[in-house]
Amino acid sequence: MKIAVDVMGTDYGPKELVLGAVNAVKAYGCETVLVGDEKIIRELLEQYHAANEPKITVRHAGEVIAMDEHPAIAVKSKKDASIVVAAKLLRNKECDALVSSGSTGAAVAAALFGVGRIKGVERPSIATPIPSLTGTTVVLDSGAKVDAKPEHMVQSAIMGTVYAEKILKISAPRVGLLNIGEEETKGNEQALATYPLLKEAKTIKFIGNVEGRDINKGTVDVVVCDGFVGNVVLKFGEGLAGAIMTLVKEAILSGGLLAKIGGLLIKPALRKLKKRLDPAEYGGALLLGIRAPFIICHGSSKAKAITNAIRVAMDFADQDVVSIIAQRIAESQKK
Repeated sequence: MKIAVDVMGTDYGPKELVLGAVNAVKAYGCETVLVGDEKIIRELLEQYHAANEPKITVRHAGEVIAMDEHPAIAVKSKKDASIVVAAKLLRNKECDALVSSGSTGAAVAAALFGVGRIKGVERPSIATPIPSLTGTTVVLDSGAKVDAKPEHMVQSAIMGTVYAEKILKISAPRVGLLNIGEEETKGNEQALATYPLLKEAKTIKFIGNVEGRDINKGTVDVVVCDGFVGNVVLKFGEGLAGAIMTLVKEAILSGGLLAKIGGLLIKPALRKLKKRLDPAEYGGALLLGIRAPFIICHGSSKAKAITNAIRVAMDFADQDVVSIIAQRIAESQKK
């Protein structure tokens, strides 16, 4: 298993991605191709005592796409950008999967132009796992495209179902349409038009409309929405989880001696809770609908998240998710 890692264009620079890749090679025995500024990468490999690691190779890319650049224009004009070079490796099957934590827009554009969509898929969709009371709920789309037609959301439901089955190991995953109420008549024009299409879809287990609170309650396994709403839900959830942990810590520290003693007693439980809520544990989000495994991480991802993202990429490739999605999409389009 060989994973391409775009190490440029992130909040912390290449250091966290290179370290994450080094740790992944040690933990999982995979091969990695680090794409970016060769001089910087080799200096970091020396620093991490991995300069002579045979399972790590470097592919030089002299350009970087910044977060504030127009994704499509930048991908087309910067042929030597790290994400463009990495996508080319994936397209030419020199690598089995790709991990990137640079600009999400640039990653999606590079995937579309450089790798291509699965036949029949109109729009790719980012599938993001979110912890729930019963395990994990996958939300999509969480940012590949801010607008979506009802047909696109049906395809997201199909792809999300495959994700839940193969990656999360959920049998017959329940699919819900994110809405402001459970009634079939609720919602905006988009939701009202999407509902009957999901209801008619034969390749998914549609349970109707769900509300935002259902994502964490675990009453649904796959939640479908457009990329604008999905991204807001994702960022709000991550921010809330972080805020709750901070508030708990502040309450213990400011609550006097008994509170501090109690805090010490529950510290192991809080550590487990923090780990469960930590986005880094999930590594990254899968870009579904592309003809090869493609993982998108936060721009603020540190080494731990990158290591886990590489693990997810390996699982994505090993489970042959791309081929299964292609088959399900083809089945859904048969008349």
